[in-house]
Amino acid sequence: MATIEKRRSADGDPHYRVKVRLKGHPPQTATFTSRSDANKWAAKVETELREHRHFPVAVAQRHTVNELIERYCKHHLAHKKVADQQARQLHWWQQRMGHLSLADITPALIIQQREALTESSAGTRPRSPATVNRYLAALSHVFTIAVKEYEWLDRNPLLLVSRGKESKGRVRFLSDSERNRLLAACQASSNPDLYLAVLLSLATGARRMEILGLRWPQVDLVRKTVTLLETKNGERRALPLGEQPLDLLRDRAKIRRIDSDLVFPGRYPNQPAQFRHAWATALETAQIQDFHWHDLRHSAASYLAMSGATLQEIAAILGHKTLAMVKRYTHLSEPHTASVVNRMNAKIFGE
Repeated sequence: MATIEKRRSADGDPHYRVKVRLKGHPPQTATFTSRSDANKWAAKVETELREHRHFPVAVAQRHTVNELIERYCKHHLAHKKVADQQARQLHWWQQRMGHLSLADITPALIIQQREALTESSAGTRPRSPATVNRYLAALSHVFTIAVKEYEWLDRNPLLLVSRGKESKGRVRFLSDSERNRLLAACQASSNPDLYLAVLLSLATGARRMEILGLRWPQVDLVRKTVTLLETKNGERRALPLGEQPLDLLRDRAKIRRIDSDLVFPGRYPNQPAQFRHAWATALETAQIQDFHWHDLRHSAASYLAMSGATLQEIAAILGHKTLAMVKRYTHLSEPHTASVVNRMNAKIFGE
């Protein structure tokens, strides 16, 4: 229920003080120079309170972007796998507008900062649309927490900020000749673990750190699977093992280090090997250009597509929750798709 009191200032000008009371909510007050404005505000606030949509601006004015980001980093960021990367991204936002109150943050201001983010770069090249989108996504989650958990805002201003169009992604995979040369170079490497690590990456499509961080309790030599516990999307994923990597893992298990349960331990027992020098040497020996370790994952996905796997099957093996990331391999599965359609037509309409 709203009450409006008419008062006069020291110089005699009238003003109207409104107080809205509703059970279960703290009183809301405001002052206006006209009774009509006071009535409109009272009606609006009563409706928003009943629909749980009212949010006083004063709360947003009491908190700064710095305060919000620091609280978020303390209680939310530490549990994320990309904590270091997002901490750097959020630090950039703090430098640009950390001193501002949350009430000052508008979509227009974010867009202005997005343009500055696009034009500047921490390295030698301008930031790509994908990188800019990651910066926006990091800040957006902070504001979502401010809305849902802290109740410092009524809405996330980044929801009205458009994202840049990202490229479809790189699809670089090994030809048969390149694959044979690379595996041969890895077998001849001075590092005895490189061949198995590369073979597992090609055979399973697992990410680099999923392979290098693999531990023996995740390897089931009886069921012929490896279980990935800490994947990028946060879900467990079991991958079948072919006979060749399985045989190599059996041999490796016989001579594993007793001071570490890592399949590929590094210099220190609790740190995985990195293979940077051995990998670079193998690529040079195999005469393979423009190829990264992550492209082993692309190669595995490409081989699956060319072997007739559906996009759903490829997504399940690679650990993607949606098909968006695997649509880049669609063209590689076209011959298989054509043969399926041809078989269907032959069955229905005859030869």
